Parts: sequence; structure tokens; C-alpha cells
Amino acid sequence: MAQHIAQKLRLTSALLGTVTRKDLAAAFRSVNARTAFDLGRADKWLQGRAHPREQSVYDDWAKVLRLEQPGAWIAESDLPSFASAIAARHGIGVAELERRAHAHSAASPGHDDRGIGLALAGTYAWYTRAWSPYYRGQLIRGRLVIEAGPGAHAFTAIYRETSPTGQLQFSGPVTPAKRSLYLHLKEVGGEAQSFLCLFPHTQPVSVLGGYMVGTAIFAPEPQPSLTRILLVRLRDAPAAEQWGPLPPGISIAADLASLGVVMEHPEAVDRQLGQFLSADGDGGVNQIPPSEFRAILDVFDRHWLQHAG
Repeated sequence: MAQHIAQKLRLTSALLGTVTRKDLAAAFRSVNARTAFDLGRADKWLQGRAHPREQSVYDDWAKVLRLEQPGAWIAESDLPSFASAIAARHGIGVAELERRAHAHSAASPGHDDRGIGLALAGTYAWYTRAWSPYYRGQLIRGRLVIEAGPGAHAFTAIYRETSPTGQLQFSGPVTPAKRSLYLHLKEVGGEAQSFLCLFPHTQPVSVLGGYMVGTAIFAPEPQPSLTRILLVRLRDAPAAEQWGPLPPGISIAADLASLGVVMEHPEAVDRQLGQFLSADGDGGVNQIPPSEFRAILDVFDRHWLQHAG
């Protein structure tokens, strides 16, 4: 099933340097004079209100990008995989491609400010302290996927965790706002809910952080709970990973390395992230000093940009 067509077309335009829809259509005509890429329908495709139904459009698209993958892959791939593939094929970093897409979108008439959304979409390793009394003191590592949908600020999050009783899955809307990023996640097939209030996301969106509110699932009685949370963006998320409670005393830096995020100073990263996730409130109020999260953001942003290729 075709997905993320508007965002993929914007990434393609940024890569090719096409300024207008006519320029983009000309790129398709250059590989197939009789292409079904229609200028009129392209408006709807770029706005996320429709997608090409003719397979030949995707086949021409693969030729435009000189990809080894077939046109069907372009239609069905997730956004991070598509961005990584075209960036690698043309010898640029994903971060640079996203930067171009953001600049291209901002410079285009009637743009919808999707550049930051392209960076927000992706897979994240989720780290929080366990709420359950049976796992007190341990970390929970989950997998969160944020997907961009049609519209200027339409995003959906899907969370997965392996629990003692099987797979847990939550999903819900992601709402970017000027002063925060909100996620409201509901258990699929259950009643549990979680609400995340995070610091506003900034390019290149290497890490997100803030608070999560909800109720422990594995507990003898219900207890409203709150904890700090960190979401570290992954370039390539292993599909077969077990997501759930981590062994006591595990190194977060070592765990991130197993997921492909190898930090230069793991001991310092462990101290910094451990202190962040374990901090308590002050005077009955739980608030994260912006400088505390900014220090983490600086470490992960620098790492992300240094390894953009």
C-alpha cells in the first residue's frame, strides 16, 4: 500500500533541486516521455490528499532516482528507509537531505512546514524507569515509531514492548506545538493509556525528552504514575529486538550501541542519562530544567550530525 507519498515527493524534489511542480514533472518526462505523472494531480499528491494509482508512476520514479529498488518499493517503503536509500544512492547524508527538504519546503509557495516533520518521523528507542513494583529500579526499553501523515501537523505514534504476558502495543496521535510535543497513546485491545509531554523537537531530532504520565499495568492496585522519558532516534532499528524490561544495572550506552548508536564517551553518556532518568521533583513539583535536557540534546545532535553519512 502506498504511504508517505507527499513527503517522498518533497524529498525527491529536494534531492533533484527542482523548484516547481513543473520542474518535478519534467524530471519524470526525462525518463519517460509518456509518463503518467500528471501535473494537475501532482498538487493533490504533494498535499497528501491522494497518491498515484498507476504503477508506472512509481516505476518512472525509480528511474528518476536511479534506484536499484523497484517502483513498488518506493510506494510501500516507510519514510526513514526511503530517505536513507536515496541519500545513499546519491552520496549524501540523510541529515543533509532533510536539511535540503526543509529549505526547499520553506522556499516553495504555499509550503506546509513539513521539513521538521520529515526529521521527526522515524524509529526511537524508548527509555523510562519501570512503574511496576515488580521491576522497581529497572529501565524499560520500548520501540516507538513516529509516522507522518497528510496535513501540516499530522503524525501518528506506535509503541511496542515485550511484556511477561506477551506483546504490548499502544498507538495514538502526535501533536507538535510551539511549547511542547504531545503524544496520547492508547493500548491496542486494552484500556491502558499514556500521555507524553516532551520538549519541543528541533532539527535534526536526534533525541526527545520529557515526562510520561499513566498507570502501571503490572501492579496489585492502580496508581497514577509519572516518570521522565528519553527517546533516542535510531538510524536502523533491528526488527527482531526484544523490547521490554532491561536487566538491573545495564549500561544505557551499551544498550544503545547494540541498536547501532555507538557513543564516543559511553561512561559520560551513562552518567548523564542515568541522572536525567532518575531525577525527582523539587518542592512537590516535577519540572525538568531546560538546560539539563539541552545538555543531552547537544551530545546526541553532535553525534547524529557527525555520523550523517
